[in-house]
Amino acid sequence: MASISAETFVQAPIKFAYRAFTNSTSLREWLCDVATVEPRPRGRMYLWWRGDFYSSGHYLALEENKSVKFRWFSNIDPAPTEVTVSLAEKDGGVSIRLDHEVPDDGSWKEAAESFRKNWEDSLRNLKSVLESGIDLRIAERPMLGILPGDFTPEQAAALKVPVHDGMRIDGTVDGMGAQKAGLQRDDVLVGMAGKPITSDFNSLPTAIAGKKGGDSIEVVFYRGAEKKTVTMELSKRPMPDVPFDPAQLAKQAREIIEPALAELEKCFEGFSDEQAMQRPDPKEWSALEIVAHLIHGERFNTFFLTNLIDGYELVADGFGTNVNAQVEATVKVNPSIKLMLAELRRSVEEVLAYTALIPADFAANKGSYYRFGFNLLQPNFHIGAHMQQIKDALAATK
Repeated sequence: MASISAETFVQAPIKFAYRAFTNSTSLREWLCDVATVEPRPRGRMYLWWRGDFYSSGHYLALEENKSVKFRWFSNIDPAPTEVTVSLAEKDGGVSIRLDHEVPDDGSWKEAAESFRKNWEDSLRNLKSVLESGIDLRIAERPMLGILPGDFTPEQAAALKVPVHDGMRIDGTVDGMGAQKAGLQRDDVLVGMAGKPITSDFNSLPTAIAGKKGGDSIEVVFYRGAEKKTVTMELSKRPMPDVPFDPAQLAKQAREIIEPALAELEKCFEGFSDEQAMQRPDPKEWSALEIVAHLIHGERFNTFFLTNLIDGYELVADGFGTNVNAQVEATVKVNPSIKLMLAELRRSVEEVLAYTALIPADFAANKGSYYRFGFNLLQPNFHIGAHMQQIKDALAATK
């Protein structure tokens, strides 16, 4: 057998380095896109990356905060191999060494070099995640500047789009590539950078894999029945400076969301409850149903944070679709502009209060903490994208 090795030194507690190889949420933060593991001898270890690459194996041996050994068998490997991770405290941090054993056979030469490069890249990302919280796969990935929406057969018919598989745009971000290229709400993406775009959200990052901010790509989409092609320049991704003080994080998040909430509330001035609950079209949301959708986004934030703190993050194959009954139910129990806007404010306040109360040991887990803070400190893309939709729904009632 031959051994492929990769090493790194990380300025972080050894318990977080050990967790990075034994916890599903931590594995997603530096190595793969989805993981489900049971860290015990013979316990499962399933890892999946966008693009349908996966490794299915199990743990062979574990010694807490010292070593992890597991069986690796990806869907493109001819046979299973074994990986040993060794951890040692050093200079206030931890030395991580990974040894991947492969057959000493010429047919494995190409695979062995691929293992070496991928492990080196992954350990570089692990170092970044444990020391700063930043996932380089996100930091180095360009932005499209779109808000993806669901795309159902009913929507395809209403929009007169002649395909049933694609990504409908819910909105674009001001100043970013998609808006500059002329893309707009209800355009349906079907191709990007020569690759198909489907209703699966993962088709977007897969299409731009390897691209950088400033690169130009070709985008194919439908606007109604007309198929169009445009060139779009990919935007560079700004990474927020996330404070590792939960109270400061909550304060900064408040400073971002308060102006957006105030602007949203002004949209309803001069309109009655009846108008706010009126749908511009039977298949479109009313202004208050759009607010309900925003409320559910805030409720998701509390659910997401609980998952991260608990260390058992739930995952799904994409975003799913918006369920009309859910937004209808929220409006039904808050049947006025005043009640709905108050509920949105209350939901935001709960997220901010929860953020300020984040336990210190979770804040020390920089990968998970930064991931939550990163989302919290983004500009108000979601509220901003739906602001015009609210205005249009209200204007249609006049």
